[in-house]
Amino acid sequence: MSAHIQDNSALVLFSGGQDSATCLAWALDRFAHVETIGFSYGQRHIVELECRERLSSGIKAMKPEWARKLGDAHTLDIPTLGEISDTALTRDVAIEMGEGGLPNTFVPGRNLVFLTFAAALAYRRGIANIVGGMCETDFSGYPDCRDETIRALNSALNLGMDKTFELHTPLMWRSKAQTWKLAEELGGRTLIDLIVEQSHTCYLGERGSRHDWGYGCGECPACSLRAKGWAEFQATKESVR
Repeated sequence: MSAHIQDNSALVLFSGGQDSATCLAWALDRFAHVETIGFSYGQRHIVELECRERLSSGIKAMKPEWARKLGDAHTLDIPTLGEISDTALTRDVAIEMGEGGLPNTFVPGRNLVFLTFAAALAYRRGIANIVGGMCETDFSGYPDCRDETIRALNSALNLGMDKTFELHTPLMWRSKAQTWKLAEELGGRTLIDLIVEQSHTCYLGERGSRHDWGYGCGECPACSLRAKGWAEFQATKESVR
């Protein structure tokens, strides 16, 4: 039997990246109880999972009420996803555009799998809300990041589990610059600095180079988007001075 579903609880897909750290702060600002879930699937940038504890500690230190709300952290091992994926995120090959106009960083079904596992855990934990960082504005063309995909999956999960979950995607229509702005609104400069120093978004798992926007190779699509968003975010701040 599942626990009674609590409407004011949330489970955040928390990878250790910029977007998921912002989503965690967003959830803590809105829900009474928040848990996190991360996935190990053979990704090249496995270092992102190691960033989660430092991010969580920093976020809890920012606001006592957030510390009280933040509950268990879960990690699921799903190596099969990496084993069946012939992508640049799960093997040591150059990142490039593939057939059909999709980059070879696309892991087929990844977000569908993540959200389905998250809903299964939420069912057992009695959690009604699931939060993910999917985004249509600044993304690489991944079809499982589309709002239409998320809404369809939401309906399927509710039907398949006979529960009422709500999938939240607070970044869906935000650019990377607007995501930085949201982080600033939620936690001020403290949260911005924490994300810059402790999060990880680089597809290659590079932590050696420190840029204004954080650590990464500086060349992969994830780094390029993050750098562009940071520059635009800083430009908007300069324009209002």
